[in-house]
Amino acid sequence: MSRPDHGDGSAASINPDKLFLASCMALIATSVAFAVVGAIMLDLKSEFLLTNQHVGWIGGAALWGFAVSQLIFAPFCDTLGMRLLLRLAFLCHLAGALMLIFANGFAMLFTGALTIAFGNGLVEAACNPLVASLYPDDKTVKLNRFHVWFPGGIVIGSVLAYGLDQVGLTAWQLKVCLIIVPTLIYGAMMLREAFPPTEGVRAGVGMGEMFRVTLTTPLMLLMLACMAITASTELGPNRWVPAVLEAGGIPGILVLAWINGLMAVLRYKAGFAVERWSPTGVLLGSAVISFAGLLWLSYAQTLTIAFASATVFAVGVCYFWPTMLGFVSERIPKSGALGLGLMGATGMAVVGLFTTPWMGRIADEIGHEQIPVAETTELFRSAVVELPAMADVAAPERRGDLETAAAVVQEALDVSAEGLPPLLTANALRAIMDSGAESALVDAAAAILGPADNYGGRASFRYILPFTGALIIVFGLLYGSDRRAGGYRVTRIDEAA
Repeated sequence: MSRPDHGDGSAASINPDKLFLASCMALIATSVAFAVVGAIMLDLKSEFLLTNQHVGWIGGAALWGFAVSQLIFAPFCDTLGMRLLLRLAFLCHLAGALMLIFANGFAMLFTGALTIAFGNGLVEAACNPLVASLYPDDKTVKLNRFHVWFPGGIVIGSVLAYGLDQVGLTAWQLKVCLIIVPTLIYGAMMLREAFPPTEGVRAGVGMGEMFRVTLTTPLMLLMLACMAITASTELGPNRWVPAVLEAGGIPGILVLAWINGLMAVLRYKAGFAVERWSPTGVLLGSAVISFAGLLWLSYAQTLTIAFASATVFAVGVCYFWPTMLGFVSERIPKSGALGLGLMGATGMAVVGLFTTPWMGRIADEIGHEQIPVAETTELFRSAVVELPAMADVAAPERRGDLETAAAVVQEALDVSAEGLPPLLTANALRAIMDSGAESALVDAAAAILGPADNYGGRASFRYILPFTGALIIVFGLLYGSDRRAGGYRVTRIDEAA
């Protein structure tokens, strides 16, 4: 039976530097997608009249789809080959971006985000074991440097999305086009390259042994639980930063770019931190600092405080993801591509299926409590009179938005006898803001909804803190155990149990 074409080549035919660079470009496509979906959340809410929870499901699909993709493909990385996985990633990134661009409602938006997420998961499923295979003696540092381009790509995507707005190109579909550029580049770079075998293949570790070690080692199970929390601490708030801060009049996309720019720089210099404090020491310090930064960010109501608290938060979360992967690869090497894939899948699944929509629901509930009843009711009564009158004299392309807004506001009024209805009230305010109505109505709706969305979103950040606090305890115990054993020690694959 012939061996499947993995793109594997001899050591002489493999170009580690080019493969590493192409891997970084693939990760840029992943992170630009993350930034772009975050940047268009407010646009999607307005254009398609979505609740925070609906948008949370779209943002969440871009995360838990990553997890499903990794769960499906990471176990087969050794047999299918890393090059095939990256070709599939290319197709998913391209198709998902096009689906978002031509979306006509929630279902298509959700499907497009999910398809992109499958591409993101395939990139991680292939590139993490690829980097570990290319640099077997320096895995934690090289994985940190590879993961420079997750925050680095978010900076690129965030700044370009902001720049499009500043030059008047405000259509959210143009921002989605930013995903396509790095996708085409990494697709071209990896098309004909030879790939090395994974560490597991080189060491002769079979799939059964890989599954046994991954699913039965207590340390592995503990790290999977910790990965769920580290990912939620980093990616949950990051997913909401643009929308939450922009609702309070702060340029949230620039704060997101600042957070991720700092993360990229610090990851590139990870060698200093890892060598000085060891991976477990870095994880402990990250948990402490991220707890303080996230707490401070949840109270940010000015531009200065937003950037200052975001700086502390960025320092805290920057090393979490790659150091968790490096720790597992160094201490549980026989877990192989499956272990790395399962770590990423767990983190993204929890953030996508639980953390992101949960934060959206909290923001909806707490934000609704901040909406002034009398002022909002009076605005709605004015709107149901003025919006139909505006629709009667409006141009045909504006008439539909005004009529839709009037209907949504009337529905909110019809059920408001016992108080303003949750979710429907916020949707009615968004409908007024997006209707093209006269500025007095739009400004009044924005003045009510903006502070409520901002307050609810910031409050949702604080619900993550008890879980982050648990990390301090776990990583503190691991660091203490290493100290008692004489220091951190890498486990070689040929000596692992």
